[in-house]
Parts: sequence; C-alpha cells; structure tokens
Amino acid sequence: MPDGSPSLCSLLGLAALTLLLALQALRPERPRPPPYLGALWVFFATFAAVEHISFGPAIWILALFSFAALKEYFSLVDIRLQDRWGILAAYLSIPFMTWLIQTDWYGFFIVSIPVYAFLVVPFLVVLGGAERRGTVLSIGAIDLGLFLFVYCMGHIGYLTRFSTWLGMLLVCGVALCDFVAHLCPTAPGRPFWTLARRYLLAAPLPLGVSLLLGTLAGVHLPCAIVLGLLIPALVLMGNFTLAGIEADLGISADSLEPGRGRILDGLKSYLFTAPVVFHYLRYFTDVIE
Repeated sequence: MPDGSPSLCSLLGLAALTLLLALQALRPERPRPPPYLGALWVFFATFAAVEHISFGPAIWILALFSFAALKEYFSLVDIRLQDRWGILAAYLSIPFMTWLIQTDWYGFFIVSIPVYAFLVVPFLVVLGGAERRGTVLSIGAIDLGLFLFVYCMGHIGYLTRFSTWLGMLLVCGVALCDFVAHLCPTAPGRPFWTLARRYLLAAPLPLGVSLLLGTLAGVHLPCAIVLGLLIPALVLMGNFTLAGIEADLGISADSLEPGRGRILDGLKSYLFTAPVVFHYLRYFTDVIE
C-alpha cells in the first residue's frame, strides 16, 4: 500500500503554487497558467486522497481525469458517427482498467488494452456500419487515444499504488521538466539542438528530485540516478511526439481552452514517461513487486 507523510502533499501543493507564481513573474505577458499545472493539481489531489482517505477512492480521481482527456481527444479527432460503438468501448475501458489497478490484477492490467481492447475496438468499429471508407483511420485514432490517455495514464495510478513517494517522484520530475520547457520554447527549424539544450538544462532538476524521493521510496542510489536522467529524455520524447499530434488535430498553443486541447497539452509530458518509469522500477528494483 502507498506510504508517506500526510503533510507532504500539502508541502508539494504549496511548492506548486510557488512555481505558478514564479512562472507569472517570469512570463508576465502570459497571464494564464500553463496547462501542465492543471494536471499537476489533479495528481496532487490524488496523492492527498491516498494519504488522507485510501487508495481506492483516490484512483478514481485519475479515472475521471483520464475520461476528461479521452473525451477531449475524441472531440478533436475526425471520426464517423458509425464509430460510436468503438468509442463506447474506449470509454468503458476506463472503469475496467481502474478496477484492475484497484484490485492489483497486474497480469490482466498489462494486457487488457494492448491485446483485448485493441482487438475489440476494430471489431466494434466495423460492426457499427456498412461504410468501409475511413475504417483504418477510425481504428487507429480510437486505439491511439485509448493507449495514450487510458493505458499510459493508468501506469501513474499503478505506481502510486505501491508508493506515494514513487508517484510524487514521477510527477514532480516531469513538472520540473515542463517548467524548463515553458521557459525555453522550441526554436523553429532546429528541433534537435533545442531538445538537446532543453535536456541539459532540465536534467539536474529531476535528478535532484529522484535522489531525494527515490531514497525515501527505497530506490537504490544507482537506480535513482538512472531515473533522474531518464525522466527528462522521456518528457522530451513525449512533448515532441504529442506536439505533432496536436498540430494535426488543430490544437494551437496560443488558444488552448478546456475541451480544445488544454487537457491533452497538460498531459503530454506524462504519456511516454509513466509506463517506462513504472516498468523500469518493476524490473530493475525491488520497490515494485
């Protein structure tokens, strides 16, 4: 079961508020808080619920957040009316996967979406209507949203099940990388050098978080160092990949609104990071069994 100090969530919430104020001071021309801080508050609320109530109710906070992200994604994707059965299956996979996490059924959790849902969704899409043109695009769009916003998100909940410290390690490390990204926007036409510069600037921050919280979670020092160096690389991969998806969906960084890309933009740094960090800890440490 998760462990930790009930006061720690309050301290991290205060740190998030301090981060917001710092961003406002550094970027006064952008009065609205960046989208990733919205995700940060949801994760802190989940950690607080774990510590003050129990893991069972807390995991359903993440389930609601996953539903909101998937709903926003489907509202932006060009899909057909006859795909509604595949979309319904995608939505129903959220409570099912959440129940698997809550009951600690890891063997089924790990294959539930990549195997069973990925087979059921194409069947339901084809079953939904006689029109065959666009079937491949619909299946790909639904399965991609299911994988990113349900399956990858689910790993954050599963990580928190074992230790609140591990969940905080992931979330705080990613948030610090987003903070650096907010201050160092990508230069057009030179993505490689911008990503390399951003990695070098961001790496010390998640490394420090990993050494601190990893020690509290029982992660050995060499593994904590690897995690601290791995997280910013995964964040950059997620940001770069999801930026291409956002561009295809017509999401503009200058006009992010709830329901129009704000949730997706706030989550993009976690989607590559969460599953890789979870499985690294599971296979190379003894803190997840």
